[in-house]
Amino acid sequence: MKCHEVDYEIVGDDMQMVLVELDPQETVIAEAGAMNFMEEEIQFETRMGDGSQADQGLMGKLFSAGKRALTGESIFMTHFSNQSRQQKRKVAFAAPFPGKIIPMNLGKMRGEILCEKDAFLCAALGTEVSIAFQRKLGAGFFGGEGFILQRLRGDGMVFVHACGTIVERELKGETLRVDTGCLVAFEPTVNYDIQRAGNLKSMFFGGEGLFLATLSGHGKVWLQSLPFSRLADRIIAHAPSSGGSAKGEGSVLGGLGRMLDGD
Repeated sequence: MKCHEVDYEIVGDDMQMVLVELDPQETVIAEAGAMNFMEEEIQFETRMGDGSQADQGLMGKLFSAGKRALTGESIFMTHFSNQSRQQKRKVAFAAPFPGKIIPMNLGKMRGEILCEKDAFLCAALGTEVSIAFQRKLGAGFFGGEGFILQRLRGDGMVFVHACGTIVERELKGETLRVDTGCLVAFEPTVNYDIQRAGNLKSMFFGGEGLFLATLSGHGKVWLQSLPFSRLADRIIAHAPSSGGSAKGEGSVLGGLGRMLDGD
């Protein structure tokens, strides 16, 4: 199925939204709960599957939904369609955490991209959203994303999001070593594996984790400066405990403030 040709605009800096402009009868698919606002005559419907195969049938839809469930995503996707006969209409989608939205035109790439399991935000109707299993046990167990990645296929626009600042690199035969949590997406022509992070002392006391992802070959890769898991760990580490005590920077001043408040 040929993807719909949607126009878009990305607004914002650290808390971005993508405004997708739909011609009459055009449709965009998105993860459940990603919509921020939509103009009149935009209608939405929750469906099982991405709609890339019109004759998929019930069993095909169930199989596709089951594969999405393996990534921890909802088995349903929301389809937003412009029901106007003449006017273009817009619908906006927002990322669930601070970071950047990456627009990718699969028609100008290799027609396929692999990304971390929570990266997909929305795409033009006709895009196939499925999963890819890691063939190498090492990459599966220690690669940061387990055995399962998201696979996006098509010839239209897709939008993925990541935390922090995004760096796009194009490999031309060289090898790039990356923190496993910083890898967002890569083209299928890139070889993905893991390797040990130096000697035993470096592995346990270097602070860079036990393993690094190795990317080699030819193709584009996208990296994020701050994995959301790392951000969440820092927030949890500095949050007040169940007993009401807090730790971290400013804890002395925080303690004085609580005393003055009578806590």
